Amino acid sequence: MSPKNQSTMLGLKLPTDPRWVNIVAKNIDEILTDHAYCEQKAASTAISLIIGYPEYTELVAEMTLLAQEEMSHFKMVHDRIIERGGHLGRERKDAYVNTLMKFFPKGGSRNDQLIHRLLYAALIEARSCERFRLLSEELEDKKLAEFYRKLMISEANHYTMFLKFARQYGQREVVDQKWKDLLEFEAQIMKDLSKTELIHG
Repeated sequence: MSPKNQSTMLGLKLPTDPRWVNIVAKNIDEILTDHAYCEQKAASTAISLIIGYPEYTELVAEMTLLAQEEMSHFKMVHDRIIERGGHLGRERKDAYVNTLMKFFPKGGSRNDQLIHRLLYAALIEARSCERFRLLSEELEDKKLAEFYRKLMISEANHYTMFLKFARQYGQREVVDQKWKDLLEFEAQIMKDLSKTELIHG
């Protein structure tokens, strides 16, 4: 599948610059550390949704499973860091996520806040899925490439799950318009990225 076709399938408006993989290939230890923290943050997001919206039984059940899965992914990445003779480095600022999460205005109803958080999460998972596909196809380290192929499938499932919940808990037409607007905003962010050895960099 071409980068353009996969991006379209995920809803993304701008494919990752393919030169990003060349940067990553020269900085595998850096990308693994950043990836480990991304998995940890994803688990934290799931837990925070449980804490913030405990009355949404289906959401709580899925976020419980997701938190466990994301921490298992964290362990898998950490294990690969150790296998390579390294150790987990320090967390680095994620300019992509920090900028993305400024799109929706703060405040609003509790339900609006939920929808926004679900849409942010869906988009982050979609971009991660696209990035993992690139790594699975372009990395010369075949073991690591296969590792990212398997994770790519998980990220795609997470993306659809978050989007499904957003549409389930909000008015479909309103949610779809917010999703469309967020995708356009994300494409603008991506024009200035793909230049660092970070999952979303």
